[in-house]
Amino acid sequence: MEVYLDIVASGVLTGLVYGLMALGLSVIFGVVRVVNFAHGELTVAAMYMAWVMAGSLGADPLLTLPVIAAALFAVGYLLQRHLVERFIGRPEHEQFMLLLAVSIIILNGLLLVYGPDARHVQVEYAYDSFELGPMLLDTVRVYAAGAAVALALGLYLFFRFTDLGTAIRACADNLLGAQVVGLDVRRLYALTFGIGCAVVGASGTLMVLMRDATPQLAVQLTLLAFIVVIIGGLGSMAGALVGGVLIGVSEALAGFLLTPSLKSLFSYGLLILVLLLRPEGLMGKRT
Repeated sequence: MEVYLDIVASGVLTGLVYGLMALGLSVIFGVVRVVNFAHGELTVAAMYMAWVMAGSLGADPLLTLPVIAAALFAVGYLLQRHLVERFIGRPEHEQFMLLLAVSIIILNGLLLVYGPDARHVQVEYAYDSFELGPMLLDTVRVYAAGAAVALALGLYLFFRFTDLGTAIRACADNLLGAQVVGLDVRRLYALTFGIGCAVVGASGTLMVLMRDATPQLAVQLTLLAFIVVIIGGLGSMAGALVGGVLIGVSEALAGFLLTPSLKSLFSYGLLILVLLLRPEGLMGKRT
């Protein structure tokens, strides 16, 4: 029983980081109504940034997280302002092709600069653990999950209690009404895309604590983010975290009980089950 508790706890901690990663995708879609197909590539780019800063400066990824998040915010803001904005209102397949092209460019850029080899970040507490009752919790996952929860809470408070967050939510709820009252929708869309990418940057920085950075990981992370947000409910911040935890636990149990190569089988199986029973997601709004 203690072994199973450890496995489930590890899955929950990992799932919270998954949830933060998917939260960036959910924020962008919930406001801008554009699906970021370059999501995984931006996450891996953040992982490489953390690896470079750890190697050159000896800096812990938890300390470089604000810098990387700020850099990804700038990338997202400029991407939306000068490229994605031109495709707002166009057919969805054109938006898909645009962001797919962006993802391919980023992926090949990463391969060109860093090569195909996996890059690992070693921290001092990599082999430490916390003892909680009968459970042993991996220190790296505890720190990463704690940071993910804190960032998700901060994002919720921003959208809920700040004027800028309220304006962004107004654009998401009623675009025409936001335009009528004089809100600068173009600027708010760019800020939202930047915030979503900043969240992606933060999640990539935390992800590198648990997984090696490699360009081939990008497609897996994009698909994983889609699974999480669909299970939790597109546009739902709480749903992204819940979906991430469910995927994290299912992968952990599948890897322990069966084989790690079957982790994706359980993730997609859970996705199909949710789509059959509740197509809008566990915490999504019924239409």
